[in-house]
Parts: sequence; structure tokens; C-alpha cells
Amino acid sequence: MDTTQQITKGKRLDSLDFFRGATVAAMIWVNNPGSWSHIYGPFAHAEWHGWTPTDLIFPFFLFIVGVSIVLAFSKAMAKGMSREELIKKTAIRGVKIFGLGLALAAFPYVVFSPEFGLHPKIASLRIPGVLQRIAVIYLMAAFLFLYTSTRVRWILGGLILIGYWLAMSLIPVPGFGAGAIDTPEGNLAAYVDQLLLSGHMWKDLWDPEGILSTFPALVTTLMGIFVGQILLKNHQSPEHKILDLLKWGFIWLTLGYLWSWVFPLNKNIWTSSYSLFTGGLATVVFGFCYWFIDVKGYKKGINWGIAYGINAITVFFLSGILARIMGMIHITVAGDTMSLKGVLYSVILKGIFGDPMMASVSHSALWVFLFFVLARWMQRKNILIKV
Repeated sequence: MDTTQQITKGKRLDSLDFFRGATVAAMIWVNNPGSWSHIYGPFAHAEWHGWTPTDLIFPFFLFIVGVSIVLAFSKAMAKGMSREELIKKTAIRGVKIFGLGLALAAFPYVVFSPEFGLHPKIASLRIPGVLQRIAVIYLMAAFLFLYTSTRVRWILGGLILIGYWLAMSLIPVPGFGAGAIDTPEGNLAAYVDQLLLSGHMWKDLWDPEGILSTFPALVTTLMGIFVGQILLKNHQSPEHKILDLLKWGFIWLTLGYLWSWVFPLNKNIWTSSYSLFTGGLATVVFGFCYWFIDVKGYKKGINWGIAYGINAITVFFLSGILARIMGMIHITVAGDTMSLKGVLYSVILKGIFGDPMMASVSHSALWVFLFFVLARWMQRKNILIKV
């Protein structure tokens, strides 16, 4: 039975679940060091231009969103669901994911001292965010997949990437001029966020999930849609399908790298070169996952990723909530008052490892293990929470 028949009959791709789960596990890892002052280089974002392994995580997830749209929607339409029904379900799901992002940003919602009331930070709630960007791009990409052709999506993706590059390079920003992309606050994307999101951003003058940079991020998801379509095509052999995936991955990766010579790789403003480079790399990595897991049948040692992958949004959301709770609860240890997280890192893990860097990275590893236990339990109980 070929891939197309497997998908339309409802079979999940283990390689996609594994890739998604590994990406979410990596998200949880980099979001939960013991101390933000003690992080090994690969587990921190690049300060501005450039990239680290951490800077690959979010574009990999958006790429997976694109692949998943093709597989899930193709299966639904094969069972008779109309485009109108699909877009309605997509809109509802997008609103839910966006709402979860706002709920995570607003947590905790109330204060009890000096009197009971809403938490003060709700008035300056951050509107952009990781889940919010996923929701918006999911809606846009789903609409484009359902109502446009592959050719239109190729043209639109190219126009977005070239248009974004030209806009960021040529449109002057008051006080900085045109092309000031070497500073977080002086580029066009930051200026648009300042105009439309003032008081509701991650930083005072810019946001890494801001408005303008969402459009090149959408292209990363459109690349995932194209890869999903490759998976559904009948190739001469599995080897030809893998070669097709790797071909496009290396083309995009190379174009992104070459473009970075004039428009640097930058996650914070999601430059066009970054979109192509990370989308190409995601295609290559997924291609090898698909080859080894779904084609060659090497399943040993992948269940941890699949467990994370089938409840990815739920596990990510809960990890953020628990981290906030551990930061809110304070106890006194040897005369010092510190949060539960502080006790875990400063007292327990530093006491075990001594070195603050090792203690910090072990905190991340412990967090990933904790949520693997939850994800594995949900998998064994057949609990699939579709947000």
C-alpha cells in the first residue's frame, strides 16, 4: 500500500509524529534552563544575526504544520468532507490555539495580595507569541491549501520573500532610515509592531513574533505544504520520493544560505533567507526521518518522540503553565526565600553537580523527562487532546 492510500485510510505517519514530538521536546528543553545566565551556546538563541540549533526549533514546527495540513485535509476530503467544513473546523481550532497562547501569556490571572483582583500584567498582555503565531499561520496556510493551486502558492511565497526583503531594505524607519536591520528596534518590522502593538509586546520596541515577520514565517509553512504534496504523489519507488524531498531541501537550503550574504539569517525578524534556509533544512531532516522510520521500518527508540508528537500543543502548553507555577510558589530554605524552581536549581541540582552550567542543563533535561512521562501516559491511555 503506497503512502497516499495509507494516509487516506487514516494511518498516521510515524516519521511526522516523531519529528513533531522531537521538535516540541526541544522547545521544552530550551524554554526551561535552570538559570538563563548559565546556558550552553547551542541551547540559546543567536543574539541577533546568525543561528544556533535553538533557532531551528520554531521554523521546524511551522514546517510540520504545513505537512500536517496536507495529510489531514487530504484524508478528510477523501472521506467526503467539503472545503467549507474543513475551513470552519480550521477556524475554530485556530481560535482555540490563539486563545491558549493568550491564556499562557496572561497566567497567573489574579492576585490575592494586597487585595483580590486581576493580575496587573493583564493590562499590558503580550498579544503575539509562539502559539498565537502558530494559530494565525495555520489559518492562512489552510485557506491557501484549500482554495489556491500549487502554482499560486509558489508565486505568493516568492512575492512574500522578495517583497519582505525589499521592504526591510528600502522603506525608511523614522530616526533610523532604510535598511537598519542590524538593531532590534530600528528595522521596519519593529516599527510596524511599535505602531500596532505598543504596550503588548515581548520587548518594549519589538517582538520576535510580530506582525510583519509573520508573513515570511508563513512561507516556511507553505514549504511544508509542498513537501506534504510530494508525500502524496505516486513516485516510481520510495527511493525516488526521498530523492525528491532531499532535492528540494538542498535547493531551498542553498538559496537561503546564498541570500544570507545580503539579507542575513535572523529568527527575530524571520528574514527571507532564514525562511528558506530553515525550511530547506527541515525538509532534509524530515526526509531522512521518513526514509528510516516509514520506509525502512526502523521503529526502535522513536516512541518517546511519537508520544510527544501526538499531543504536542497540549504538552507544550502545560509545560509553560507548570513553569510559571513553580516560579510563583516561594518557600524558605536555610533563611533564604526562593521559588520552587530556585530550590530545584540552586539547592538540589547545583548541590548534585556543583557546576552551574551542568545544573542548568540538567534542569532542562529533567523538564523534558517529566513531560515525556505525561505524554507517554496519555499515549498509553489513548488520550488524544485535539485543541
